Amino acid sequence: MNLKTSSKPSVINEVHWENGLTYDEYQQLIDSLLKINQTTGNNHSEKQLAYTRLNVQRMNKWDKITKLSADLIESAEKIDSSQKWLILTEAWCGDAAQNLPAIQKIADLNDKIEVRYLLRDENLDVMDAYLTNGGRSIPKLIILDVEFNELANWGPRPAPAQQILKDYKKNESVNYDEFSVNLHTWYAKDKGKTLQSEFTLLLSGLS
Repeated sequence: MNLKTSSKPSVINEVHWENGLTYDEYQQLIDSLLKINQTTGNNHSEKQLAYTRLNVQRMNKWDKITKLSADLIESAEKIDSSQKWLILTEAWCGDAAQNLPAIQKIADLNDKIEVRYLLRDENLDVMDAYLTNGGRSIPKLIILDVEFNELANWGPRPAPAQQILKDYKKNESVNYDEFSVNLHTWYAKDKGKTLQSEFTLLLSGLS
């Protein structure tokens, strides 16, 4: 996790926002691309398509079963000024599929929060302002006020999941497939609890 709260001008502007997709539009885009054997971005290999199909299943699952904690609901409902939540993502990204359904459910708790989804590779000007350890890691949430000043950001994954990635990069004996299994097993066991704790803390600083 990279969670930061601040108040400063951002690189994001009205054009980025207007180009963003709603959650439903993002899901519809993925479905329409898969029908023609494509995904978001320029890599339409079978491996990327397989990741994307799996991610659709993950998102559908979390859309159905995610239940938000009472503390998180309280923190979200206390927000009393309009916010714009811009999320950088791609259809093939496993971390995005694991986290976006819960983030959207959090935003849906308060009608002062609007959410838009931007494809990372089509918006590198934004992505490169929000690197994680020098990498273009997603998903990345940037919380803005109505004048596009940054209030906070979160991403690309909860802290324990980020630690799994760090450990993988240090351990040359673990291959990518093993890392991926470890990561997504953690998500399955955690059931979004860590993300919810992190967002409870983040939003309590914004109300």
